[in-house]
Amino acid sequence: MSHTPADPAALDALEVLSQLIAIDSVNSDLVPGGAGESAIADWCAAWLTDHGLEVTRLEARAGHPSLVAIARGTGGGATLLLNGHLDTVGVAGYDGDPFSGARETVDGAERVVGRGAFDTKSGVAAVMVATARALAAGALRGDAVLTLVADEEFGSTGTVETLAHLAAIGVRPDAAIVVEPSALELTVAHRGFAWFTVEFAGVAAHGSLPEQGVDAIAAAGAFLRGLDQLRADLESTPPHPLLGHGTVRVSTISGGTDEATVADRCVLTVERRTLPGDDLDAVERQLHDLAASAVAHVPGAVGAARRQVARAAFAVEPDSAIVATVAEPVERVLGRPARLRGEPFWTDARLVQEAGIPCVVIGADGGGAHADLEWADAASVVALTDVIEGTIRRVCR
Repeated sequence: MSHTPADPAALDALEVLSQLIAIDSVNSDLVPGGAGESAIADWCAAWLTDHGLEVTRLEARAGHPSLVAIARGTGGGATLLLNGHLDTVGVAGYDGDPFSGARETVDGAERVVGRGAFDTKSGVAAVMVATARALAAGALRGDAVLTLVADEEFGSTGTVETLAHLAAIGVRPDAAIVVEPSALELTVAHRGFAWFTVEFAGVAAHGSLPEQGVDAIAAAGAFLRGLDQLRADLESTPPHPLLGHGTVRVSTISGGTDEATVADRCVLTVERRTLPGDDLDAVERQLHDLAASAVAHVPGAVGAARRQVARAAFAVEPDSAIVATVAEPVERVLGRPARLRGEPFWTDARLVQEAGIPCVVIGADGGGAHADLEWADAASVVALTDVIEGTIRRVCR
């Protein structure tokens, strides 16, 4: 069935958004048994093909397809990459129908509601509609390349896969936008993150004879005191102007077998949020050193930190060309100067930047990401679509 309207200029991003929300795309790595991205990728591929884009489906991991869709220009212009993720977090405990895509009015403002409305099917709808409009208008000399990716909410394998594919086929974008919620402000920095498993081993003994054992929980306690000092050290450094300080915290802790036994094992997971310029290897060494210091207080204990995953922080200079390029249509559409912001969370923009592509993040306004009621502000989705179309025309002209 064709999705093509009589007039491409009449394409409605809100209508597309409602249809995207109606498709369950809960990340099955994040939520075992989740639907995954197959159905939403099928729908987007059909829509984009109907609107003149060349679509390639990538699926290195079954059930987690990503799309590369190219709007071909006439030649001679620059190439713009537009990246957005198709997956969502889970819907357990969601208030109402998470896949309704309904349009509601709250305090005089229209919203589109449902899981992924804000994070970030609003952005996906905007890039799809904006690209289709620009292509239909014949406004492109360069190519607009959409990467609609799987697995952003867990491992970011979709963006890794699509960037590798573009490199393999010789497509080298000159600039990029990653769509993530930002209230139509330009995100020019965000924190990185690293997750570690820290394990302490001791010797079990009867609880009435603790001197015959080695208490792994006591070693973990010494480690926690070391983390308190690390946290204080982080907070004592000059803050990043947009991101503040780096953070460290314990996410989980498990140790001991019963009330009457000295614990021979205690395992913690530690999350470290990093700033631009932080060395991830140095961050790991910090935790190794803290574990070593902790076991020095508990003779016979052994401790080590092991990195699970680590992603570096993202930052682009506020006066860079990519910021100016996107700021111009923002100012034209919104009637005010573009505002810059930083985010505490991580996005795939860092992966795009690591591929050597100048990048900025922008997205719709709304609320409830990962919460029990999610929504996108309808007017901001319309404005975001206009901003992205303006950026496509500006870069690919």
